[in-house]
Amino acid sequence: MSHDIRVVLVDDDPLVRAGLGMILGGAPDIRVVGEAGDGVEALTTIGVEQPDVVLMDLRMPRRDGLEATRLVVAGQGASGRLTPTRVIVLTTFDTDDMVVSALRAGASGFLLKDTPPERIVDAIRSVAAGEPTLSPTVTAQLIASVTSGGSDRSTAARAQLASLTDRERDVAVAIGQGKSNAEIATELYLGVPTVKTYVSRLLTKLGADNRVQIALVVHDAGQS
Repeated sequence: MSHDIRVVLVDDDPLVRAGLGMILGGAPDIRVVGEAGDGVEALTTIGVEQPDVVLMDLRMPRRDGLEATRLVVAGQGASGRLTPTRVIVLTTFDTDDMVVSALRAGASGFLLKDTPPERIVDAIRSVAAGEPTLSPTVTAQLIASVTSGGSDRSTAARAQLASLTDRERDVAVAIGQGKSNAEIATELYLGVPTVKTYVSRLLTKLGADNRVQIALVVHDAGQS
């Protein structure tokens, strides 16, 4: 991006917001432009600041982060339409079911609250650049809850993967494993631009909004 990455922090704990602010304050290309303590306040703040990325807690009073994520991704603000904004949800392992729901609502990824500072910064940069990523460690924790949604969804996901070419399926599975475009290129002996082309095809064929949703299809099909 040619400008600073504008970030809004949403968490009901002021200490968490302060800690994130300190972490991001050390990144020369990231600027915290607003904070909110719940989902209702978040929609107002996001509408005013129009950030590139929102770090969104899930468990908050008045309106939780799940509902706020749905509205932000859909561009529905407190007083009208928002410019659709990318959302990274913040979570702990005991909220797996809410994380899966948030990803299905269109969140671009998620971070654990104990994620090392440098990885938080890297994740924000990746999401702002349009390349959401899944942490392989957290992905492993989510597989059980993602694939437990019933046989109908699993059957539909397997049918979607069956409609892909072998190479498209290879790329999709690698995305489901949390690999970056560069890692996929190395593993499959492809150029990064070629991988990006495959990702674009997958988004279209699978009816996905981002690569996180591609990963969810892979997980539902039991291919991760």
